[in-house]
Amino acid sequence: MRYTKIARTEDGGSVFEDGQIALEHRHVADGVPAMAVGMMQSSGGAQFLRSAAFDSTSHPAPREQWVVMLRGTIEVTVSDGSRRRFGPGDLVLAADTAGTGHVTTGVGDPPYEALFIPV
Repeated sequence: MRYTKIARTEDGGSVFEDGQIALEHRHVADGVPAMAVGMMQSSGGAQFLRSAAFDSTSHPAPREQWVVMLRGTIEVTVSDGSRRRFGPGDLVLAADTAGTGHVTTGVGDPPYEALFIPV
């Protein structure tokens, strides 16, 4: 399973890095066929976010966290000017917890919904 990491650079900026979560077919419950399962590190808890606007100024992530897009599309711009769009089913690991951070913009019609899972 592919994901995108927003990482902090040594000069305090941010950059995209591509990552991969290994999947293995596993039996997860009686009566359910084997499924592809991948582990995502978490410190516990999750937050559901729904917003009519996802636009921000440049900001670092408040903590290292997985962002799982559920509804809507966002565009993230990192400090080198690179942009990527993320929509339902996309995984982002926001790890730029210091420095200038990144800018997030909602694309298309709201609402925007996501799960935030602290690492």
